[in-house]
Amino acid sequence: MNATFEKFGWPATLVKEFDHWAVLLRPGQVTLGSLVLAAKSNATAFGDLPTEAFAELKLATAAIEDALTCFVAFEKINYLMLMMVDPHVHFHVIPRYDGTREWQGQHFPDEGWPKTPALNNAVTPDALQRDALVKALINHWPA
Repeated sequence: MNATFEKFGWPATLVKEFDHWAVLLRPGQVTLGSLVLAAKSNATAFGDLPTEAFAELKLATAAIEDALTCFVAFEKINYLMLMMVDPHVHFHVIPRYDGTREWQGQHFPDEGWPKTPALNNAVTPDALQRDALVKALINHWPA
């Protein structure tokens, strides 16, 4: 895995692995269920990914949306490709909703709704919460 994976807490944050992509829990939960969809390639430009990665992207995004629909009941979903600090190809996946979601006593507001996600206002779970959140997302993953 590349350095971008490590930045986002891999392997502890791994939710699902595909041939060309991995789904990680985003350490900073902009909204409940925020993820990172990271290419397993060392590519630093989206267009440099192999053709097979683009085909698999459809499978990965469909599975993400199914899982997050069940887990967080989002109203919209944002895929943000922000490769300014972490250079390898990845998307920040932000489920969007009006108001706040609660999970295990923790509140996760969507501070930016209905506009741009408030990336700087993320909730950062501790290690125990992170592990429980990863497990919950895995349990909501489509078969």
